[in-house]
Amino acid sequence: MARETESGLPIRQVYGPGDQRDWDPREQLGEPGEYPYTRGVYPTMYTGRPWTMRQYAGFGTAAESNARYRQLIEHGTTGLSVAFDLPTQMGYDSDAPLAHGEVGKVGVAVDSIDDMRVLFGGIPLDRVSTSMTINAPAALLLLLYQLVGEEQGVPAGQLTGTIQNDVLKEYIARGTYIFPPGPSLRLTADIFRYCRAEIPRWNTISISGYHMAEAGASPAQEIAFTLADGIAYVRTAVAAGMDVDAFAPRLSFFFVARTTLLEEVAKFRAARRIWARVMKEEFGARDPKSMMLRFHTQTAGVQLTAQQPEVNLVRVAVQGLAAVLGGTQSLHTNSFDEAIALPTEKSARLALRTQQVLAYETDVTATVDPFAGSYVVEAMTDGLEAAALALMARVEEQGGAVAAIEQGFQKAEIERNAYRIARETDSAERVVVGVNRFTLEAEEPYEPLRVDPAIGAQQAERLARLRAERDGAAVARTLEALKEAAAGTENVLYPMKEALRARATVGEVCDALRTVWGTYVPAGPAW
Repeated sequence: MARETESGLPIRQVYGPGDQRDWDPREQLGEPGEYPYTRGVYPTMYTGRPWTMRQYAGFGTAAESNARYRQLIEHGTTGLSVAFDLPTQMGYDSDAPLAHGEVGKVGVAVDSIDDMRVLFGGIPLDRVSTSMTINAPAALLLLLYQLVGEEQGVPAGQLTGTIQNDVLKEYIARGTYIFPPGPSLRLTADIFRYCRAEIPRWNTISISGYHMAEAGASPAQEIAFTLADGIAYVRTAVAAGMDVDAFAPRLSFFFVARTTLLEEVAKFRAARRIWARVMKEEFGARDPKSMMLRFHTQTAGVQLTAQQPEVNLVRVAVQGLAAVLGGTQSLHTNSFDEAIALPTEKSARLALRTQQVLAYETDVTATVDPFAGSYVVEAMTDGLEAAALALMARVEEQGGAVAAIEQGFQKAEIERNAYRIARETDSAERVVVGVNRFTLEAEEPYEPLRVDPAIGAQQAERLARLRAERDGAAVARTLEALKEAAAGTENVLYPMKEALRARATVGEVCDALRTVWGTYVPAGPAW
């Protein structure tokens, strides 16, 4: 039976020169570090130094997460990636009624500058790169990080890291949005301007296809809808009067790495080529850094299984290898037990060791572009590029990414693909080891990490003390100034920073913006 890629493209048994498009390799491939960056964004890639090894972590209280970060740094992690709990992601304080039962469960609870101080206590912010997976309230967490850096004596110009800040994909695939698309994009543009002036080494956005893939997107859909969102952000910033080369070099992307290694390598190559041409041809970028698609990769959590969880170690190794062969700039490898619960210290360490084996025990870092010229990879790259461009054209036909989101287009396309995957898995047409083939009659017991259910009450007590100790009048004044800025055209990050400095909480700041901007209510099903 003929096989297909995850994107539905046919896979031939044998590939040769005739399976590639008739193209000039100098135009399509170029050299590593040269336009259109098919072969990688840097001339030497990993031959000089390996990718940044990040580990995504955060749970319970700030103190517990701080202890985990210290362990990861001790074991060789070169970059931290912070997971926040759902109330923080949605802009609610831990003592809000809607936060009940969710405090500290899928990430760390951060309610105020007090929590941020504890979270990064003893961690030198001038020597660590920090990525924060936060979207609708991204500006708040960035400012809290900057304030803690100031308290450590670290100038803002020395801070390095990334905020995800990709709210458009929240409307498509994830759901942790707060404000309507218009104000959300205005806030994104304000962040671009603020970081350009105040935190110049910070990556202001990580435009994410990862969560679309977790929701069921194919590789072609992942890069098409992610790059379409990227185009929307660039258009927003340009419309706000910013020169493309003033902000585009700080844009970054975030993709998944699946177990289908060959297609994943081709996906990364196609994405780089498309983005380079869009930035050059549509936006007239002149700075080569504006055309480089730099990206972080996380191995595919959606492909991990609760059945026979140790098998996930093999899956993660293959996925991590796909990311490296595809030319990622940084990588997070999932822990084998993440389909069951938050990772334990041991499983997180094993995930990091997986990256270290790839970097130091294999030869994939000895040469710049191991798959260059591969008949199958180049043919798959061409096919994925064509499929992604066709989807991006459909987004443009509906008026661009935001208009397509409001019509439910991307969400419906992803849901169709997710249904196809589920149907194939249920019928065992798609083999999942340990789930529909090679199963065990009884699973071996496994003791997962458990979050103390008392954390909600503990955070509520901290909030009560904060509100009793702080200058309430100063908080009220700064929140009113924030509302005035939100109602006008002033950059909201400056008054927002003063409110957070006065110890306003995340929920209070988001409530002030909700008062002015409202909240987003999604449209009904698109199909």
